[in-house]
Amino acid sequence: MEYRFSGRSGLQLPLISLGLWHNFGSEDPFDVARAMLLHAWDKGVTHFDIANNYGPAPGTAEITFGRVLREDLAAHRDEMIISSKAGYWMWDGPYGNGGSRKYLISSCDQSLRRTGLEYFDIFYSHRYDPNTPIEETMQALVDIVRSGKALYVGISNYPADKQKECYDYLRAAHVPCVISQYKASIIAPETLQANLPVATENGSGFICFSPLAQGLLTNRYLHGIPAGSRASKNVFLHPEQITDEAIARAQRLGAIAAQRGQSLAQMAISWLLAQDVTSVIVGASSVVQLEDNLQAINNISFSPDELQAISNSVK
Repeated sequence: MEYRFSGRSGLQLPLISLGLWHNFGSEDPFDVARAMLLHAWDKGVTHFDIANNYGPAPGTAEITFGRVLREDLAAHRDEMIISSKAGYWMWDGPYGNGGSRKYLISSCDQSLRRTGLEYFDIFYSHRYDPNTPIEETMQALVDIVRSGKALYVGISNYPADKQKECYDYLRAAHVPCVISQYKASIIAPETLQANLPVATENGSGFICFSPLAQGLLTNRYLHGIPAGSRASKNVFLHPEQITDEAIARAQRLGAIAAQRGQSLAQMAISWLLAQDVTSVIVGASSVVQLEDNLQAINNISFSPDELQAISNSVK
C-alpha cells in the first residue's frame, strides 16, 4: 500500500481507505465484517472511515468496529487512523441532527463509547447545516480537539463557498482542516471540479466516497438487477437508475478497463487516484470484493488517449 500526505499536514493516509457505511451494522453477519476489516488491515489499509449513523441500525457499525479492534487489533491502535462524523439524523428530538455544538459534542461522546476509543484520529462535521452558524459548528470541532477527543478535524459535503469559510475559521483557531470528504466518481466528477481546488488551495487533503456510484461502475447491473443488490432493495440506488444508457456506459467503460487489464471497478478507483486526491474510500460486502478493489492501486497511471476515451464514454 502507498500513502499520501493529507494536504499540508504531516498525516499520511493509504491510497485506499475502508468505509463502514454499509455491511458492518447489526443487520449484517459479524464474521463477514470482521473478515473484511482484518483483510484490509493485512493489506496495509490503515484508515477506517465510520460515522455515528452508519449501520444499519444507526450506531452499530461503530460497535462492530470497536469489537474487532478490541478482540483482534488492539495492539495496533497507534498504527491506525480511525475517523467518525456527525451531521445527519441520529436520534429523535432537536439535538440529534445538524451542526449544533450540542449535537456534535454529544455525538462524539456517544461514538467514542460505542467504539471503545479514547479519541478519534479525525472527527468530521458530516454536512453543512444552513440552520447553524458555521462559527458554532467549527468551534465545536476545535473544542473536540482541544478536549483530547480527536487529533484532527475534517468537513464533508460542504458547498465550495462554505467550505472556504470552514478553512478560514479553523486555520485562525490553529486547528486546520486536515481532510475534506466528498462524493465523486468518473460519472459524477462535479465535486472534483468545484471542491478539490478549494481544498488544495487551502492545504486540506481530499478524500472521495462512492467511487463506484453505488454499483453503477461495476459489472453487477449489466444483465438486469440481481437479487440482494442495492437497486433491488431500493436503497441508495434505485431501479429507475439502471437505464439502458447507464448499462451502455458501463459497457463502454468496461471495455477500456479490460484493455488496461483491470475490472471496471478497479479502473473507476484508479481514475480517482489519478486526480491527485489523497485517498479513496471503498466499501465492500465480502473479502473477495474488497480484494478486487484493493488491486486498483497496481495501475493508477492513465495515458492521454485513455483519459480521452473515458471522457468520451461518460458523455
